[in-house]
Amino acid sequence: MAELGRGALRLYLIADTGLVPPARLPDAVRAALRGGVTVVQLRAKAETTREQVELARLLAAICREHGAPFVVNDRVDVALAAGAGVHVGHIGREDMQPADARTLMGAGALVGVSVGSPAEARAAERAGASYVSAGAMFATATKADAGPAAGTALLREVRAATALPVVAIGGITADRAREILAAGADGVCVARGILGEADPERAARAYASIVLLEAS
Repeated sequence: MAELGRGALRLYLIADTGLVPPARLPDAVRAALRGGVTVVQLRAKAETTREQVELARLLAAICREHGAPFVVNDRVDVALAAGAGVHVGHIGREDMQPADARTLMGAGALVGVSVGSPAEARAAERAGASYVSAGAMFATATKADAGPAAGTALLREVRAATALPVVAIGGITADRAREILAAGADGVCVARGILGEADPERAARAYASIVLLEAS
C-alpha cells in the first residue's frame, strides 16, 4: 500500500470542472499549488473519458513539478492512463470498491476513499485505502450528492475508528479550517473556496496560512 505522509494532505484541492472549465483548470491548479495546496484531485464528471485522460495527464505533470500527489475521482481507468492515484466513493454505493481499485492499480498506488461513518472508515482501511475523506462537514453546493452536513462529530468518530490519514470535506472555509484540524483531521479538502475565487493563489494562501501553521 502506498505510504502517504500526513503533511501531503494538509491542503487538498478538488479541481472540479464544474467550477472551472477544463481549458482554464490547469492554470488555476498551478496558481493554487503556488499558494500552498499540497495535493490535487481531479473531479470531471461531465467530460468524456478521452477528455478526462488528457486533462488528468496535464494536471499530473503540473503536480509532479510541484512535488504534490495527484488523484482522479472515481475513474480508475483514467488514473491508470494518467499515471495518477484514484479516489473512490463511499463503500457499498455505486462507485468501485477500494479493494478492486487496489487490485487494478497495484500495491504502490495511492487510493483514497470517501467515508460517511466509522464503519466505512474501518472497512476502507481493511480494503487497503491510503487515506479516507470524511464529510460533508458543512453544507456545500459544490457536490449535489454530498449528503447532509455531519459536522465535526463525524470527523471525531472517523478519526477514532482508523489509523489512516483523514481529510475532511464539505463547506470548509478558511475560518473553519482550524476547527476541522482540532477535531482530528490531517487536512482539509477545498473546491469552491479556492477555485471559486478570482485569485486562486491568494485564496489558497489564506487556507495555507492556517493549516500549515497548525501543522508546525
